[in-house]
Order: sequence, then C-alpha cells, then structure tokens
Amino acid sequence: MTQQNYSLSITELHERYRNGLLSPATLIADITEKIKSFEENNIWIHPLDEDELEVYISNLQGKGPDELPLYGIPFAIKDNIDLVGIATTAACPEFSYIPKENAFAVQLLIDAGAIPIGKTNLDQFAAGLVGTRSPYGAVKNAFDPAYVSGGSSSGSAVAVALGQVSFALGTDTAGSGRVPVAYNNLVGLKPTKGRISTSGLVPACRSLDCISIFALNPDDVSEVFNIVDCYDPADIYSRVSTDTTKSKKYKIGVPDRSFLKFFGNKDYKNLFDDFVNEILNEKIGSGVNTEESYELVNIDFTPFINTANLLYQGPWLAERYAAIDDFIDSNPDAIFPVTKNIILPAKDIGAVETFKKLYELQALKKETDKILEQVDFVVTPTVGTKYRIDEVNDEPIKLNSNLGYYTNYMNLLDYAAIAIPAGFDKDNFPFGVTLFSDAFTDRALLEQAKKLLDGKHIKMGATNFEWTRKEVSIHCNQGVTTIDIAVCGAHLSGMPLNHQLTDNNAVLIKATKTEASYKLYALAGEPPLRPGLVKDCDNGKSIEVEVWRMPLSSFGVFIINIPSPLGIGKAILEEGEEVNSFICESYGIIDAIDITDFGGWRNYIKQC
Repeated sequence: MTQQNYSLSITELHERYRNGLLSPATLIADITEKIKSFEENNIWIHPLDEDELEVYISNLQGKGPDELPLYGIPFAIKDNIDLVGIATTAACPEFSYIPKENAFAVQLLIDAGAIPIGKTNLDQFAAGLVGTRSPYGAVKNAFDPAYVSGGSSSGSAVAVALGQVSFALGTDTAGSGRVPVAYNNLVGLKPTKGRISTSGLVPACRSLDCISIFALNPDDVSEVFNIVDCYDPADIYSRVSTDTTKSKKYKIGVPDRSFLKFFGNKDYKNLFDDFVNEILNEKIGSGVNTEESYELVNIDFTPFINTANLLYQGPWLAERYAAIDDFIDSNPDAIFPVTKNIILPAKDIGAVETFKKLYELQALKKETDKILEQVDFVVTPTVGTKYRIDEVNDEPIKLNSNLGYYTNYMNLLDYAAIAIPAGFDKDNFPFGVTLFSDAFTDRALLEQAKKLLDGKHIKMGATNFEWTRKEVSIHCNQGVTTIDIAVCGAHLSGMPLNHQLTDNNAVLIKATKTEASYKLYALAGEPPLRPGLVKDCDNGKSIEVEVWRMPLSSFGVFIINIPSPLGIGKAILEEGEEVNSFICESYGIIDAIDITDFGGWRNYIKQC
C-alpha cells in the first residue's frame, strides 16, 4: 500500500475534491485497502463491501462540497447504531437484526454527503470502558496493541486514529465516548443529553445515552456537530438546542488535589499538571481572542465522585437490564461473561430502592450545580492511567471502574463535555483531558477546545499529520490588516459556503446575535440557499450570526462572489458592537419568506 500523502481532515479532503486531486471513489478504494492492513486490531464488525459502498458513492455524482457540507467524507458507525440494510449486533451475534431505516443521526450525515464505511466493534451492549468485552476480539490501541483502546466505542475511536475514516459515531453513557478518545489521541464531543437524537440506537441506559462524535481535530467535530445537532420529534428524549455562551474572563474549575487520582501513573499526573499550568498563561492560542484570560479555581469534587458511584447502582443498573431483558433472559449464554455478571443481578432491583437513588441524585445535582455556578467550565483528566489488555482481563471489574473515575457522573448530572489531547507519556502513549460544563454549553466548550489546542501542532490520532488552527495577524506597523465580517446564512460554520471564508484564511471570532432590530428572510433562488438580513427597528428580533476575521488582502476576492440582492453593510450586535455584515437590499425580500421567528438560519434549515 502506498503512503498516503494527505490527512482525512474534512478541510483537506474538500480542498482536494475541489482541486480535482481526489475523488470519493478513489478515496474509498484507498480506505478499503488500509482497513485490510489493520485486521489484527479488531476494529470492524462489518466494513461495507464494494457493492454496498457504491450506493453511497453514486449518490454523490453531480454534486460537490459546495452543495453538501460533508461531501465525500468517510465515517464509521458504532455497531449499536443502525445503518439501513446492515446488521446491528451490539457486539452480540445472537442479538443481530437488520434495520429497515437509518438511525436519525446517520441519515442526517448521509444526506449531508458523508459516506458510511461500516460498523465498528464495541464492548458488548456498550457495557464497558475497556474495549475488550467483545466476541469479535479486543480492539487494540492505535499506538500500542498491547494496551486497551478504551470502550465501549473502541472500534470507532481506533478507526479514526489510524486514518481509516475522518470521523466516527460512538455512544457515551458512562464515558464510552471519552475514554477511547483519550487513549487514541482524538477530540471527542459528549453532547448534552438529547441534543443528538438516539433514534436507531440500541439503548444501554436510555435516559442517559448520548451519541458522541470522534474526530481528528476540533474543527471536524464542529462540522459534524452542526449536521447532527437537530431536534427529532420521534425521540422522546430529544431536546431543542439552546446554546449557552460564556464570558471572556474564564474561571476554570480544577478538582482539589486531594480528589485527583492517577492510580500510580506519575507520567499522567505530570502531564495533567503541565496542562493546568499552561492554562495559567493569560493569553491562550496563537492569533485571535488574545484578550481572553483564565483563572483557575480549586473545587470540591466530592459530590461529583458520589454521583459517579451511583451509576452502577439502583435505577441505572436496572435500566441496563431493561434495555435487553427479553434477550438476556432467553439467551443468557450469548452474553459476554463479564457483561452478564454486571447486568443480570439488576433484575432484582426494586422500586423503593430506585426512588431512593433518584432522590440521592437530585440532592447531589443541587450541590454540583452550585459549584458550576462559580466557574465557566471544569477541567479534569479524562482517565487517570492506562492498562494493558492482559491486565484488564485479569481484573476486569476493578480496572474498568478505575477508568470511569472522571467520566461516570457526567450524564447523570446532565452536563456537556469535550475530551481533547494533552500530550504523550514517556512511552509515546497519549494522555487527554476533559472540559465540561452545564447542558447546552457544547459549542462554547468546542470553542474553548480550539483555543486551548491552538498553536500546539497537535498530532491527529496516530497519523503523521498535525492540526494547527490558521493564524491571522491582527495588527502590523502599517495599521490594521484584517476585517471582521458577520455572517448569518450559507457562510456559517458547517454550511455550504463556509469554505469561501476558510479558503480566504478567515478564522471564527465568535458566535453571537444581532441586537433585537433585524428581520431574516429565506430568499428565492437555486441552491445553495441564502437568507437576507434586513434592519427593522419596529418589528425586528435578535438573529444568530457568526463573526469571522479575514485578512484585508483577501476581502476583495471574497466579495466578488456575493450575488445581489446581498451586499456588505453594517450590523449591530447584541452587545452594542457595530460590525461589517451581510445585508440584503429591500427589493430582495418581495418574494422571500419571513423566517425571523426561527431566530437564525441554522434553526430554519433544520426544520426544512
């Protein structure tokens, strides 16, 4: 197999597609060969064959990245999430069924142009944090095959880390989407519960389950999240997204040292100390937003740890049993031994015990919410140590429990989290940290991840490629060299024309809103569809926008592509700042649809 000279980051693949240097068919052929060379890692339960892949490739004919935000982007699906026509096993062959439709999130990704490469291995029924509890074999770590890959979304993480896909879907109930991210040097989002639909997911604990996103870098996580962050009326746990923004002088909570556990791993302890000390620098990153500062606050971690200890007690253990009760009762020998020993005793948990634990959780959440009121987000290790596969096989319960020390409380408390790389130990094995905060802070956490990783030349997974955020000089001796532009439609992150900004070296400054004096209209015309922003002091409302900073030298090239009735004018943001912005001439709204009540273009598109 020839050495691949490009990464699978979304930006790079789209650039190659646009320049005619690559086609989806060629990329998929290369990926298929690469998958064969890593069969010993036990990553895949069902990689799609040539005929199965051809359906998705042919659906892209006549289209491109300008029409489809994930055009030709390969992704993996954890095998407890449905892909139409392909068996869902949850790593239990006897449980297998053929879904007649895609999971809601999978369908959104395919509609956006992404290509599913196959179904990945996992800890059976998503019950584990190690990646070894599968009849399809233990998934071996991308950096050292002697070590666990982390679970339960083990195959999804290793597939991304080894450059077999650009991103993957996993799940995260107790840490299954963060532990494998840390062990394979990835970026992973554990979204707010209900923000990504779980329709088409085999439940572990249905009231806690989240579909998570693994990617090579934070930009790609954002691109994917923009697609799957969508309300699903068929999912009883689906919630309408309401993004919460943060201040510019960040208070970062760090567990008091008495609560930090590294289980004898001095390298991981030192790496966490190094990461925290680096945050103390007043200016984070290499280019923009250097006015932001960070203050560390030691927090009492007792209620978080007490919450974590609840997860494998009472109602939530019973919920794991309820998810597969008929199957496990009639097929007990089909269940992986460790998994069966965890789940089967839950059938005897009664209602009285359940309600007592629910009351205990509510009291703990009151305590943890008060702590979060004092900070903007909390940073912890993602895991405190690493283990070899043989060590986990010798002590499966204890060591698995150790890996959940910093993860098990998250969904019980209804928080959002993002796991990011934070260095390598002396054996060149990755270490990671997690940032978390209240529900619906997902995008704010993603922006923080980008800033904290900015300028560090982060290695993407186990590949030879690095991620660096594009740098733009803000000032020079001759004066200002950049221009800020507010965008409200097809140029937003994840939208079809966003590349016109990034191709001109623009960087995202912030997501915000206009003051309450604007109307938004869906303009008539051919795809890519666009909105028009119009000033209306009497009837206007706040509209969601993003502010991007572009080199002044690129601005002329950029505005050539702006069609009438759109143009560049001035808009006032909710904080009173006046910025350059896309605006619409009044004649352009004669045949347009008033979509102001949606509050922004992204919400309107999701309802279409």
